[in-house]
Amino acid sequence: MANTDAVHMRVFSLNCWGIRYFSKHCPQRYAMIGELLCKEEHDIVLLQEVWSEKDYLSLKKKLSCSHPHSHYFKSGVIGSGLAILSKHRIHDAFLYRYSLNGYPYMAHHGDWFGGKAVGMAILNIGGLMTHVYVTHLHAEYCREKDSYLPHRVVQAWELQQFIRHTSGGADVVILGGDLNMHPQDLGNRLLRASTGLRDSYLETAKFDGCEDGMTLIADNPFISKKELVPFEKGIRIDYILFKSSSKVDIHCDSMSTTKGSVPDHPFPYSDHEALTAELRLDPHAQTQTGSDKQSRDQDCTAGKVAELVDILTEARTEVKVGLHCAERMRYTATRTGMMGLALLFLELAIAAVPWLALGAEQPFPRASFYLLAALCFTILLTTSLLYIFYTMEVKSLQGAEDQMRLAVGSLQEKLRGFPLAHLHNTQRRPPEGQEPKVCDAEE
Repeated sequence: MANTDAVHMRVFSLNCWGIRYFSKHCPQRYAMIGELLCKEEHDIVLLQEVWSEKDYLSLKKKLSCSHPHSHYFKSGVIGSGLAILSKHRIHDAFLYRYSLNGYPYMAHHGDWFGGKAVGMAILNIGGLMTHVYVTHLHAEYCREKDSYLPHRVVQAWELQQFIRHTSGGADVVILGGDLNMHPQDLGNRLLRASTGLRDSYLETAKFDGCEDGMTLIADNPFISKKELVPFEKGIRIDYILFKSSSKVDIHCDSMSTTKGSVPDHPFPYSDHEALTAELRLDPHAQTQTGSDKQSRDQDCTAGKVAELVDILTEARTEVKVGLHCAERMRYTATRTGMMGLALLFLELAIAAVPWLALGAEQPFPRASFYLLAALCFTILLTTSLLYIFYTMEVKSLQGAEDQMRLAVGSLQEKLRGFPLAHLHNTQRRPPEGQEPKVCDAEE
């Protein structure tokens, strides 16, 4: 790296809860968000749930001086809701839409219509090639009976794949967004273990914000406490994750979150709390001898591989559960469709009675006949659409499970190449409540 000076970077992330005509005080809150961003002048701003492009354009216009570069990711029926604003020029951008994203008939949840995805932007900050990702995963509506868990696990799997395969030439990788996962949830562990991304809340030297870094808190007036059960105070589901290449060392000097209320305003910015992480990038210093570094890297890699095998095995199990449910629902749709088809044939047979028996009258009133026909066609159309949808879900789940199986096989083969002593050392777990040290994934 030619430039040896430290590079400082401020990253902001917020789920704006910007559903026009449904979210409370939406125009006023966007105005408040714009004022905050103008004042703080972050280097990178990652926004989720900006569902209206008009609201994005309004923010873009307001922030044209402080953040002259921006990109809005379009996807699905009402958009992905993802946007990036930056002080630095955006050289390239790309969107990947997740293959699974809920069910269209669960309209009251609305995730399927949103086109959940991950957006990527490439920036050059202080001579460092920086890949920035923003995402929003499927929501968890009921923790005890989470029917969307297989979808969210597949989304986390596709997210880590996308990051690994697109960040090979990056000096710095930053991921921000609403993951809708607790820190120790399966999808979160899969994402961090596969990519080597580090959690800014766990890595920061200084923190100022809600207790335990929570981003969905009970004190927020937009939040119903029923949504947080069984977590009375709140949950942490929004993140800023980061990692760097061998060229630089990356540190999180400080991190902060909003705390619900906003001074001089009657309501907060959103139902989620905003996150700000201050990152520092330093030239990588080679302070270890070659043999020491090689031994440490081997220990670190062996531990990471063993942990990742366990996580992938758990993820495969969850995907198989989702696959079984999808196949059962497809069978139910098929059986219902066959019943509708049989009913239609029966009606056609009844309609043919006057033609076969000359002079016979139609046994059913004409109005009842047409209503029954409409019911038959409705059943056939609905079950056909559901069959197609469940077939797509089955194939997506099967594809993800096949990919995970290949990954587990590859990792197990790699694990056999490590000396047994390394495996014994790496399998020792830290004390209860202590976070294990995260090792960067091999690219």
